[in-house]
Amino acid sequence: MESTPNLLIKNCIPAGENFDGTSKKDIRIKNGEISEIADEITESDGEELFDAKGAYISGGWMDMHVHFREPGFEHKETVETGCRSAAFGGFTEVACMPNTKPATHTRDVVEFIKKKAEKEAVDVHPIGCVTKERAGKSIAEMSDMKAGGAVAFSDDGDPVYSSQVMRVALEYSSMLGVPIINHEEDLELSRPGHMNEGVVSTKLGLEGTPGIAEETMIARDILLAGFTGGHIHVAHISTRKAVDLVRKAKAEGVNVTTEVCTHHFDLTDEEIDKRHFDTNVKMHPPLRTQDDVDAMIEGLADGTIDVICTDHAPHSIDEKEVEFIYAPNGITGLDTAWSITNMRLLKPGKLSLDEVLEKLVVNPRKILNLNVPELKVGEKANLTIFNTDETWTYSEREARSKSKNSPYLGDSLTGRATAIYNRGRFVENRLRAQ
Repeated sequence: MESTPNLLIKNCIPAGENFDGTSKKDIRIKNGEISEIADEITESDGEELFDAKGAYISGGWMDMHVHFREPGFEHKETVETGCRSAAFGGFTEVACMPNTKPATHTRDVVEFIKKKAEKEAVDVHPIGCVTKERAGKSIAEMSDMKAGGAVAFSDDGDPVYSSQVMRVALEYSSMLGVPIINHEEDLELSRPGHMNEGVVSTKLGLEGTPGIAEETMIARDILLAGFTGGHIHVAHISTRKAVDLVRKAKAEGVNVTTEVCTHHFDLTDEEIDKRHFDTNVKMHPPLRTQDDVDAMIEGLADGTIDVICTDHAPHSIDEKEVEFIYAPNGITGLDTAWSITNMRLLKPGKLSLDEVLEKLVVNPRKILNLNVPELKVGEKANLTIFNTDETWTYSEREARSKSKNSPYLGDSLTGRATAIYNRGRFVENRLRAQ
């Protein structure tokens, strides 16, 4: 990707701290840094011009939970195509999970992923495995992986099932100053569930996964984090009782943080019935009830839930176009994350724009000990330009991921990221249908 060291952004509305969120400004970027912010800036020779047309601009967004599949599953996604999807969704940084092949359990795999992303406009931060081969038996080379660029550790896709292994991992977490991100699932309670256990699963005759399978493991990890002093980060939280557990633990001073996927504060298990077993509404944790969706929004509003993420999980067409019970879990999410956030949280007034940006810009980086980008002269330019009113249709043509397993295909959405700037590179997101 070609660099764009010098750029003048006209007619944008800076959002976030130190700005009122209503006044238009011009922002000049010189040699990849913000050099000027003013009401009116005259274009100079040697710089590109982008008219934001009254769109908002903020520090670049981050998704701390994605699956880019490389190495090993390049037919689903690659680092390059994943970054393309992230940029289209407005994300300038991502953290990618380690369920690759080989698993990201050694420093060389961490460095391979970072090398693959060098030419992209999106920073890719690998998350290393907690255990060797993600087998749950023995601790991986966590310190060496951190030295190679790993920002956290997880066996995501599977939980760290052994309490003793998790205890040791959290003790390492405390020493290394990085979080352990656990896929919270008691396998003996959850499997072979294919959707949320409840009224809808009973009606459809599908084996379900009860919420307690998630909640039991979260309760264990909270107790272990309190015991060890380590940092536990609860991945893709999805039930009301799970949010209550995290809320109570935070009040007690336990070092626990959590995230919620956009689909978990939008869709319910009723979609499986409405869509006649469409495998693009099959994911794990599964879609829950409306009460659980409401709880996700309440948790975001009161600060219990720290981060909005996607759990972007690409799968190829031949993998998803099978009977529901045989389809793999997971959906793509980077392309549509802002639209869902805008429509479900911002537009209804559930969260303010500043509160939403805290979940997208500030908190994921604080959790992963990364620099938080600021709209300030002298700062490295790491920016997202976005609107809240543009209506557009998400189609396979617009999908930037290599895979197309999204429940939002064909939907009319509101709000779109129109451009990003990061690493000296500018990416304008033009709709292909135009």
